[in-house]
Amino acid sequence: MKQSVTEFHIATRGKGLYEFTAEVERWVDAQRLTTGLLTLFCRHTSASLVIQENADRDVQTDLRGWFDRAVSEDDPRWVHTIEGPDDMPAHVKSALTGVHLSIPLIGGTLALGTWQGIYVFEHRRAPHRRTVAAHLIGE
Repeated sequence: MKQSVTEFHIATRGKGLYEFTAEVERWVDAQRLTTGLLTLFCRHTSASLVIQENADRDVQTDLRGWFDRAVSEDDPRWVHTIEGPDDMPAHVKSALTGVHLSIPLIGGTLALGTWQGIYVFEHRRAPHRRTVAAHLIGE
C-alpha cells in the first residue's frame, strides 16, 4: 500500500466555481497507482468542494444563483458580521456543500463520470487563494 500527499492552490476571482480536475488528474497519474482512494480537503470555512457538471457553464450559473437566493447576504438575523456581509453566508454555503470529497481510483483513473469535474466553490466576493489538501492511498 502506498500513500501520497500534496496541496493544490486555487486562485479565485470572487464568487463562483473554479475547476481544478486536470491538476488533480496529473498529480494522481504521477503517483502510478491503479487502485485506491483520493481524498480532497478544502482548508477553509468560506469555500467548499463540489463535483459538478463541467460541460455546460449554465449549471454553474444556476448553482451560484440558487445558493445566493437560498442564503441571502441581506438577512438581518446574521450575528457574525465582523468580516463583511458575505462572510456568514459563505460559512453556511460551505456547511451545506462540504469541504471534503472522496473519489475512487479504478484502473489508474479517477472514477469521475463523463461530465463531472472537481471544483472549489468560492463563496466570498473577494479574490482568494484557496488551499486543497490531497491524500491518495492505494496500490
